[in-house]
Amino acid sequence: MKIRFEKDLPFLLFALVSASTVAALPQVESAWTGVKEVYGEQDFGLRILRELMLLVLVAYAFFEPRLRNGALSSTVLAFLAVVASYVLFEIGYALYLDLPLVVPMAGLRVFEYLPLALIGFVTSRLGAGDYIINRFAHYLRYYIALQAVLAIAQALWAPPLFGVSFFGGGRPFGTFVSPNLFGATMATCALLFALVPAMGKWVAVSVFLALLSGSRTAFISSLLVVYFQVYAVLRPRDRWALVMPAPILAVGALVLASSPLLSGRDDADPTQDGRIDLWQRVFSEQMHGPADLLFGWGLGLSSNTINVLYGAEHFKGQFDSDSLYLFLLNGYGLIGLLAYLLFLWTTARTSVHPNKGMVVMFILVAGLTFNMWEYFPQNAMLMYLWGMVLGTGGQPVSTPLQSERIFRPSRF
Repeated sequence: MKIRFEKDLPFLLFALVSASTVAALPQVESAWTGVKEVYGEQDFGLRILRELMLLVLVAYAFFEPRLRNGALSSTVLAFLAVVASYVLFEIGYALYLDLPLVVPMAGLRVFEYLPLALIGFVTSRLGAGDYIINRFAHYLRYYIALQAVLAIAQALWAPPLFGVSFFGGGRPFGTFVSPNLFGATMATCALLFALVPAMGKWVAVSVFLALLSGSRTAFISSLLVVYFQVYAVLRPRDRWALVMPAPILAVGALVLASSPLLSGRDDADPTQDGRIDLWQRVFSEQMHGPADLLFGWGLGLSSNTINVLYGAEHFKGQFDSDSLYLFLLNGYGLIGLLAYLLFLWTTARTSVHPNKGMVVMFILVAGLTFNMWEYFPQNAMLMYLWGMVLGTGGQPVSTPLQSERIFRPSRF
């Protein structure tokens, strides 16, 4: 059998994302009946399918010679060696702080889908990045159609377990454990569709579903995609009219997203957000010196994975960060946080991808009040997109696929 990643990889990515339709079935069934499951007591159902599909993708990349050779280049291996060395140091430091091994291991969850970033990086280096995203996006339409049907039904008839939608039912959650995860995935789908020509109506559908979820982070992230879409169609001399009011638009979007009409909750006032109180309490109670600031005070203590497995406050000092940046500061210290931001900045500086600004800003904003690297399938899609954008850096995009027949999807 001849392996060609240009043909196979889009379908494998779609199969990976589609695993989210069945991975959380027990939680989805409970939410439909108005029962909210408790952390530490959840039925894990078919979540193993996510890991199995990831293993299939990694195995495929290993057996595809071009992907394997690109991923095992000296530059990539040197980068991975630096990251692994610091991560091993943080694991050792967490054990020195008398944390059980399971806690720092949970803090490694953010790296679970790093292989997808490597695959995206290599495909872009080979000149196939846009082609694969195009085919993947056309497969993804069927996923969005399924989520849209379920979300509208839930917004009309589901019990208001997570709040009330503006359709009168509960906030929709699709095939996910909560509306926030559903909204984050829909916003990420909007980002992916925005990278593909002639997919405007699917961007609109994804943005609508993100809005319907009532998630503030999803709403603001999806509006960011719309902002960049409008910016791209304006003439260069007219773009200043969109740039100048950007801070005011951002504040207005936050206020609008926090309103009871869109959020479906009465406790979504950003000036009284529980996250702010949590962050202040964490800094005052758990950060005790320069070492805590530089290296963190316990890798994994702020991981949502620990909450799901053992429940809240099972380990001393455990908390739910509700922010990627607080998670990084807690687990990897200021050094790890600055390294992450530096890598984002490097991506924006070195990439020649035409939509690098939109992708980098989306990743930056999505992490403010959400640790998206712990939540599937948003983490899988964003990892691939980040790698794809980074892979266009330092070189013009080559086009080895010009001899390929152009993929012509149906009109669906």
